[in-house]
Amino acid sequence: MPRPLDLAKWRNLPVQLLIGGLVVGLIGLTLSFKSGGVNFLFSYLVAFMFILSLGAGSLVLVMIHHLFDAGWSVPLRRTCENLAYSVFSILPFLFIPIAIGAKKIYPWMTLDPHADHALHAKQPLFSAAGFYITAVICFATWFFLSQRLRYWSLKQDETGAAACTYKMRFLSCIGIFPYAFTLTLGAIMWMKALQHQWFSTMYGVHYWAGSVWLVLATIYIITMVLDRQRVLSKVLHEHQYYFLGTLMFAFTVFYAYVTFSQYFIIWNANMPEETFYYVVREKGTWFFVSLVIIFGHFFLPFLALLRIDVKSNFAIMVPIAIWAWLMHFVDMTWNVMPIQFPNGFPILWAVIALGLVAFMAGLLAIVFLKKFNSTPPFPIKDPRLIEAMGLYHPVATPISGGEIDQADKLHGAPVQPKGTH
Repeated sequence: MPRPLDLAKWRNLPVQLLIGGLVVGLIGLTLSFKSGGVNFLFSYLVAFMFILSLGAGSLVLVMIHHLFDAGWSVPLRRTCENLAYSVFSILPFLFIPIAIGAKKIYPWMTLDPHADHALHAKQPLFSAAGFYITAVICFATWFFLSQRLRYWSLKQDETGAAACTYKMRFLSCIGIFPYAFTLTLGAIMWMKALQHQWFSTMYGVHYWAGSVWLVLATIYIITMVLDRQRVLSKVLHEHQYYFLGTLMFAFTVFYAYVTFSQYFIIWNANMPEETFYYVVREKGTWFFVSLVIIFGHFFLPFLALLRIDVKSNFAIMVPIAIWAWLMHFVDMTWNVMPIQFPNGFPILWAVIALGLVAFMAGLLAIVFLKKFNSTPPFPIKDPRLIEAMGLYHPVATPISGGEIDQADKLHGAPVQPKGTH
């Protein structure tokens, strides 16, 4: 087994990202004085939606784990729980600049709804009150779900009670609906609403698919590092890496399917009130950015992840994960920036946005590491942990699944004569 990594030189990286990103952000804010701060706000919105993706993707992975009663993902669940809870702990504070500058970012907030049919039809949601109430509902929902799922997970570490598993299953079963609704609402109000006349029934799914893809890449890297440091090595089996890589492959295809379907349906209908969204994104260098997304967000990772053995090959998966972060950033830029910069890709303000991502990621890393270090690195009393390790339960339990008699057929089960159960 390879030696543990020397992380001493990386210990200050979160603070360095925080300070470096803050400096870049302040430079961007200074440069945007001529535009009234609008250019900076668009860069900030790109970074905000990028960080939101990390919380949205990790939270849904936790809920999917409970909804499908999964076993293989148990060692990874604590990382997702802490990541989701960390993101949604800081996200309301990161939203403050957007809340203050909303009238500069969203043109519809200064329009008369009686003079604009599209705006009038979307009342009262597309109003100043609707905008801020939506934000409160979204943040409250995400924080509640992430906090309670993490709470019951840690409670099980203390008691080992099966009731904690049932609580998390129930919360995931009920919570998946408000989660889907609020994430769609957030994507619509904060990104799609930049062009309020446009509408799409697939936009929320488009954002969600990219978010899960991003988080799968992130969890892969974190798991690999924790494994190398002997933190998770005793509870991991090689199939965790394979399954994470397989999910990345699946969401590569799913993201491409959703985005192409949205484009094909709108372009094929050829209605000006719908196609203008893509017309704007084909002007100037935005056309080449679109090609980057097509080939970089789909074809390259699709071909790279096609082989089975690649998914457990760190030398290949680490670059793919880093590439996924870059492509998601390009995707967020493509969704936000063309409204303010219709003639082409703004390199300067993309760099500012990247600096703001570094600032937010540094803050997130500090909060995440604090929460992660304060808890066991994996659910130590989860009844499916032994299954995740590639072993079998010698006796089936109500939580692990199966009838008691079925345990006799499992490899490694103790030999028991009939009638002794």
